[in-house]
Amino acid sequence: MTRLAFILVTAIILFLAFALGWAAHWLVQRFTRVSQADLNELEGMAQALHEAEEIRDQAIAYLDAREAELTRELSQTRAELSAAMDGLREARHEAEMLRRQLEDRGR
Repeated sequence: MTRLAFILVTAIILFLAFALGWAAHWLVQRFTRVSQADLNELEGMAQALHEAEEIRDQAIAYLDAREAELTRELSQTRAELSAAMDGLREARHEAEMLRRQLEDRGR
């Protein structure tokens, strides 16, 4: 094989490798290209996700506020119950003292 033939064969092989690489690149780009419809669908999904996250955040804020309100009401109710139980205990004690006084007078 002469020097000129070697150069030509090498050039042809390199050109074929380049052409094959370019064709492969073109095919990959052709099949992986995102269409405008897909982009619009993705945009719609992103908007829906954003709205859902906002609604979730509002729901969490509402639940936190409601939980705080119910906790306050529960604490207030417990305090009222404790005061009522103390008052009832004192009233029972006073009633028992009055019964004893009446029994003592009756004797």
